[in-house]
Amino acid sequence: MSNAPFLDTNIFIYAFTDDQRTAKAQALLSKPYSTSVQAFNEFAHVMRRKSRRDWSEIRTALTTIRRMSERVVVLDLALNNRAFELIAKYNLAFFDALMVAAALEAESRLFVSEDLHHGLVIDGGLTVINPFR
Repeated sequence: MSNAPFLDTNIFIYAFTDDQRTAKAQALLSKPYSTSVQAFNEFAHVMRRKSRRDWSEIRTALTTIRRMSERVVVLDLALNNRAFELIAKYNLAFFDALMVAAALEAESRLFVSEDLHHGLVIDGGLTVINPFR
């Protein structure tokens, strides 16, 4: 397993918005981390739809996030299949399961997100932590 935590989409969103969680999110981005292309896609969607950011600003933010990432997991059919296994085993929502599958692919020990149950251990080696608790 990798020492680099896997960051979920919400960490990136808080790092690029003005929120009470911004400082903590930015601190998480200042250290090595892994993530997935799915997080980039979700970030772009939320920043455009909810934060009303223009595409050039979103692209610049994503370029920064990519450059700071230690590893970016690309979505493929194997990851999609693994997500369905995780759904059956842990009763996760599909897109959460796809993100967790990417974290397992990255061999991360920590899945950093506010979207899943804090303390949940997946497949004996990946622990969900909510940094905003």
